[in-house]
Amino acid sequence: MKKKDFLKEPVKHIDVKSFDSTKIIEAMKDMSFTARETARAAEIFNQMISDDNCTIMLCIAGSTNAAGCMQIYIDMVRHNMVDVIVATGATIVDMDFFEALGFHHYKGTALADDRQLRELYIDRIYDTFIDEQQLQICDDTIRQIADSLPARSYSSREFIREMGRFLTTDSKKSDSLVLSAYENNVPIFCPAFSDSSAGFGLVKHQAENPDSHVSIDSVKDFRELTKIKINSPTSGLFIIGGGVPKNFAQDTVVCAEVLGQAVQMHKYAVQITVADARDGACSGSTLREARSWGKVDEASEQMVYAEATSVLPLIISYVYHKRCWQDRKQRGWNKLFQ
Repeated sequence: MKKKDFLKEPVKHIDVKSFDSTKIIEAMKDMSFTARETARAAEIFNQMISDDNCTIMLCIAGSTNAAGCMQIYIDMVRHNMVDVIVATGATIVDMDFFEALGFHHYKGTALADDRQLRELYIDRIYDTFIDEQQLQICDDTIRQIADSLPARSYSSREFIREMGRFLTTDSKKSDSLVLSAYENNVPIFCPAFSDSSAGFGLVKHQAENPDSHVSIDSVKDFRELTKIKINSPTSGLFIIGGGVPKNFAQDTVVCAEVLGQAVQMHKYAVQITVADARDGACSGSTLREARSWGKVDEASEQMVYAEATSVLPLIISYVYHKRCWQDRKQRGWNKLFQ
């Protein structure tokens, strides 16, 4: 088999605007197990959107962007359901920015021969394939953006905003999370930005410019995100996966206190995860456990133990068709740093 035999069917991103899950979610409220968790999560997210004082932080870890959920996140930005994004570098660069450059993720199989895939320069994310040579073009595009900027340290938010600016003239498709966030003044933070395709591009940039180069300052990320928290009367977290994005957003409460600013715990929180709490982790503790650290109020929190692609479309379709977002004021938090 040749490379083209593996990379035939692009993953299609689900459009939650095209169907109304309201009746399904309403029915799930009277069920049990994951169904009722999912319904309550949808209700809490709708409460966040209906709360005029609430800044909503969308935290994304894992590979849902590659698995068909990219359009969901784009629609959340475009329809004012999210004010801040905290994500892994792979979510933003290897998946969204990669597709904005005109490339695709492809339907594959978890049973593929990985040795053969390596020979063909095909990378695998469970049952999804990516062309490694196209990823290298993505790496080099990041290098080009870094080369075009004044040599100094940047927060990931600042650099990703420059990626959005780049896409205003160079995007090969209109649907991009990076581009939509740029257009709607929604800041994107990637506290582990170099752990992605961006890392390779930035390493090459620094290697070629050893005495004067761009660098990413994760401490500046923390200060900027905490500044948003300090300026938000209320906040809510909508978390896909967990890990660094989740902890980074939660820790703004503690960081504000370190800076001498008294802030409320995150009033609302939803986490969709398949992680286990029994090893002391759950990809960053359960939301209830976070109450002991002073990070999350337990009154309006919900853990949903499910693989995100199976429940996220239902939750966001429900909230979209409830249409509380139509009356919501856009926060435009990027303007805070201008």
